[in-house]
Order: sequence, then structure tokens, then C-alpha cells
Amino acid sequence: MERWSFNLQIYFLNRRFKDVVEISKTNEVIVQDRTIFEDARIFAPNLHDQGLMSDRDFNNYNDLFELMISLVKLPDLMIYIRSSVSTLVEQIQKRGRDYEQTMRLDYLQGLERRYEKWIETYPGQLMIIDGDNCKFGDRPEDFAQVTKRIDGLLYGLFPMVQ
Repeated sequence: MERWSFNLQIYFLNRRFKDVVEISKTNEVIVQDRTIFEDARIFAPNLHDQGLMSDRDFNNYNDLFELMISLVKLPDLMIYIRSSVSTLVEQIQKRGRDYEQTMRLDYLQGLERRYEKWIETYPGQLMIIDGDNCKFGDRPEDFAQVTKRIDGLLYGLFPMVQ
């Protein structure tokens, strides 16, 4: 991991940046599952803090991210699904992906802290969904509530509060 973390993060950064550039060229509504911000504000710093990415590589990564992000605009709406670690573990078990089954609790807790810290300073329009209670993937009424909030934020006459 120490040998390849920088290379892998650069690959993801490049892929996400290409996605952002392509999205900016269309007028269609696009929903992205992962953003360029998560790589740069959550996963790369986590690798760096774990000693799996050198200071030099991390600083170069951040410089590249800052340049890339200066060339594109923020998404019209960032949706953050806030979930407790116990809910994340339930979702991981439900998906049943072998490579996810070995995730450590302290790793998930570290990611949770990073997400919360980052989302506090997110400069764009933000909608937070309570992932512990809003089961929009399983309950049609929750899905309808989420889409109504999205429509209100993006197309409504008055912005809705979180």
C-alpha cells in the first residue's frame, strides 16, 4: 500500500477530474456517486495520516487537486448521506462484497470523522440526508421525500433548509 497509494490516488483524481470536465460539457442532469472532493479531502489524507503516503507525494497530490478544482465549478448540489458506523457496517454486510468484509472499525471511524470535518466547510449548496433513518433505497416514501428535497433545492422558488 505504501508503494502504490500515491499512484492509485492520482489515478482516481485523474478519473474524477475527467468526469467533472465531461459533466461540465453537458446540460443533462448528472448524478455522481463519488466526487473528486472525497478523494482529495477524505481518502488521500487518510492514507497520508496512516503513513501510507509520503509528505512529498501528499503535497504534490494536493497541489494538483487545487489546480484541477480551480478549473471547474462546484456541483449544483452536493448530497451527503450521513450514516453512523453501525449503519455503514450493516450496508457493507448487506452488499456482501468480499473485499469490503475485512474493513476495520477504526478505519471506518476515521473516514466518518474526515467526512464530518470536510462537510462542515463545504462551500457549495449542500443537502444532508440522515442515512440511519431515511432508507430511500428500500422505502418508496423516503425516496419520494429525498427527490422532493432535491427538486426544491435545485428548481424551487425558495431554497429549502437542510
